[in-house]
Order: sequence, then C-alpha cells, then structure tokens
Amino acid sequence: VWMQITAAVLFMLSVGPLIAGAVMLLLDRVAGTSFYLPEGGGDPLLWQHLFWFFGHPEVYVILLPGLGVMLEVLPVFSRKPIFAYRPIIYSTIAAGILSFVVWAHHQFMSGMDPRLAMPFSITTILISVPFALMVFAMIATLWGGAISFPTPMLFALGTLAVFLVGGLTGIFNGSAPVDIYIHDTYFVVSHFHYTLFSVTFFAAFAGIYFWFPKMFGRMMNETLGKLHFWLTFVFFNAVFVPMFLLGLGGMMRRIANPMQYDFLQPLQPLNVFVTIASILLLLGQIPFVINFFWSLFTGEMAQRNPWRANTLEWSAPSPPPHGNFEIVPVVHRGPYEYSHPSVPEDWLPQDRPAVPTAAVR
Repeated sequence: VWMQITAAVLFMLSVGPLIAGAVMLLLDRVAGTSFYLPEGGGDPLLWQHLFWFFGHPEVYVILLPGLGVMLEVLPVFSRKPIFAYRPIIYSTIAAGILSFVVWAHHQFMSGMDPRLAMPFSITTILISVPFALMVFAMIATLWGGAISFPTPMLFALGTLAVFLVGGLTGIFNGSAPVDIYIHDTYFVVSHFHYTLFSVTFFAAFAGIYFWFPKMFGRMMNETLGKLHFWLTFVFFNAVFVPMFLLGLGGMMRRIANPMQYDFLQPLQPLNVFVTIASILLLLGQIPFVINFFWSLFTGEMAQRNPWRANTLEWSAPSPPPHGNFEIVPVVHRGPYEYSHPSVPEDWLPQDRPAVPTAAVR
C-alpha cells in the first residue's frame, strides 16, 4: 500500500512539467514562440530537462508497485514476517523524494553545464541506497524461512535476481566518467530492462499467479506455471546479458543497420543471438496464455486461502462477492504475522483474534 501511495504521489507531482513542456512545444510550432528554438533565444535542452524531470520519477511510478507485489509474496512462501518493515517504508519515501533530483544523469552527454555532473552523479548513486535496503530486507526475509517454491514464489525470486543485476549496473550509468563511454549504447538498454522490465514483467506474473485463486476461485496449473517461469527467466537473460557486451563493444541504440559501421560488424553474431532469444522469450509466454484461460474455466477449485496468507483479502470468499466480505472483518494485527508465538500454526490472519499463549500450551 505504501508503495502504491508513493507511486501515485510521484506521478501527480511529475506529470505537470511534462504537460507544460508539451504545451510550450505546441506553442513553438503554432504560435511563433521560441521556448526551444535557439534562433529566438530558446534552448532545446529545456525540453530534455522537462521531459526527464518527469521521466525518471515515472520509472519509480512503474517500479514501486511491482516491488510491493514482491513484498507481499515473499513472506507468504518463506513463512516469516517481512524483515525491516518500517525501514522499507522509509526507504520507499526516500526513493520517491530522491527521484526528483536525479534526472540530469540522462544528460551527461547533452551539453549541459559540466559542473552539474558531480551533484547529479552523487544523487544518482544515493538513490541506490534505499533500494539496496529493500533488497537486503527481502534477502533477510528469506533467510532461515520455511521456503516453498510454487510459481508465485519462483517469479518473485526471479524478480529479485534480475532486479539486483539492474541495480548494480545502474551505478555505472550514474557515474559521469563511465557514462561518457556507455551513454546511448546497448548497455543502457540492458540495464533499463533488468531494472524496470524485470519488476513490471516478473512481478506482474508473480501477482497474477498469487491472486488468481482469489480473483477467479480456481487454481492455475503448477506444471505449466513453472514451465512458463523457466522459459521466461532463461530467455530473458539470454536476451539482455549479450546486450551488456554489445554496449561495451560500442554499439549505439536506435540504429537500423549496425552492419553499416565497420567497427560493429564483429558484433553481428551477438545481435543474431539476441534476436533469436527474444523470439523464444515471446514464445515462452504461450504456456501462460494456455494456463490462464484453461485454469479460468477448468482449473481446480480454489480454497478460500490456498496459500495460508494473512492479509485481509484472503478472508473473503473466492471469488469475492459484491462488497468483498460476507461480514466486515475486524483487524487485530498487521498483515505479516507468520510463525507467531501465540498460535500453534505458522500463520495468524489479520482478522483472527489471538489465542493466549497459555491456552496454546
């Protein structure tokens, strides 16, 4: 919930400059103004500043809900409370604030004042600290837990693995001296996909597999689900790991035919490999489509709470009726009380009154 709220606030605050920039561009085109036209005293870099002031917070608008899904799934299948719950909330808010002061790392090569490179490099590296805390908290949540590996957990762990790669490679992009070399190359493309595509793609699948029984009252097929995960995980890395090598080899993004450059011709086998892997990644989604619609109509009927999760939605029938709950639940505790000492089971739903420890004994 905190991540959804933060994402909503980020979008609300960041979209205004983009709209203003678009209106200024329209006025330049139709009304004779010169906001971006150098011959009239304007500056085309102004558009980049306005766009990226929106564009970088927008990354976290997309990223944070996916991380929230991960933090819902991981404690359920590790049977442990979320480690450092409050610090994760503070880190989410800190990341949201910092997202507004990192935009110019997209412009190290655009001709802006070089004195800005140092402060924006510092803020860009600083924003990795809140996300590093979240990653360490996720790992600590798993540590020592009674971990099981149904399909939602596999996708959550896959998200964690690829997001970690994206975060580590982002440090290189945030350092101005390194960015001079890798700017606008396939290294940036790969980093972006490991960071954003991983969370939106893998975490979305984790959420679908996790909440499908609640939404539709049926279980998805585990065999097809695990096949879908491994095809996606393997071919995702087969697509984007070579892109790091292409970027380090100097291959620019947004070129139609790399073969027209002599220095890029030795990299063509990697390009072919990436193309084949991307096609296989797309075909790897077929098991999900089959699984989704097959389970929707003929899947095994789901229990009310098949994952033994604690959050309130699992106390509603599957699928929920109009109004969600048969009786409005009373919340007695937080949502992540796993292995609670006051009950003999390893879970304690939010709406269940605690049993005194003496009674359990």
